[in-house]
Amino acid sequence: MSLELEPVVTGRPLPPSPTPGPMEARLRAVRDSGRKLLIPYLTGGLGKWADIVRAVADAGADAVEIGIPFSDPVADGPVIERATQIALEQGMTTAACLEHVRELRRRGVNAPLILMGYYNPILAYGEAAFCRDSRAAGASGLIVPDLPPEEGAVLERECQRNGLALTYLLAPTSTVNRICTVNARSTGFIYLASITGVTGARADLPPDLVDFVQRVRLESSQPLAVGFGVSTPEQAARVAAFADGVIVGSALVQLLADANWQHRAAHFIAALRGAMDRPIPWRRPDAVSAFG
Repeated sequence: MSLELEPVVTGRPLPPSPTPGPMEARLRAVRDSGRKLLIPYLTGGLGKWADIVRAVADAGADAVEIGIPFSDPVADGPVIERATQIALEQGMTTAACLEHVRELRRRGVNAPLILMGYYNPILAYGEAAFCRDSRAAGASGLIVPDLPPEEGAVLERECQRNGLALTYLLAPTSTVNRICTVNARSTGFIYLASITGVTGARADLPPDLVDFVQRVRLESSQPLAVGFGVSTPEQAARVAAFADGVIVGSALVQLLADANWQHRAAHFIAALRGAMDRPIPWRRPDAVSAFG
């Protein structure tokens, strides 16, 4: 796979990123301590959801992404699509998802809780009301995968008013100009989608992933977390060798179909945490099998 990239000028000062808020300051402190960030994703309202989040937080997650169910999850693969559909059929709504966040805080979950949702439900709720209610419930930040920074000014303003981080995504095809724009507008961390497709567990990591992360690092001092496709402890350990964090979603959500979900989910997060604490030097996967 070859990409037409803009020239990268090295040795210049990094452009400024937004002033760190509470969540970004916490994640930066973890990164600066030498620990790699582990950020699992869970679909909001699926099964005994509060117990699941508490289990993965206790097992070693540094933050937890909470997916707000939506009927048209364009960035998600079949596992999360199915989980989202089940949650909607069980009556999950945006407001109910926020109430679950409130319940997690009442239960003593202290890890940053990041709401990941599509823009349509947020717009229907009202950006100002959504950010106000998210913060009141105890959310730490937002990820909106279908919101580009060119259209994010209103939500950014409301996030700033309520002390919420707003994290944007980059893809392997992102140009230097796009990387600089996201660095200037993203707060919390920068989400690096390892591929240009949808979420889902994959047998191999993309062959150009390390090059992608290094290109972004030239332009940003923010924490860089890689998601989309990381599904095993070994893969997490390899990504931890060059990125600041790892995001795992589909592989974890898939475990929730098992009757012993709580034990398996906690065991899986503990295995990821242990592997990431012992990074494996990067080995470039075969370019043919990487997307098999």
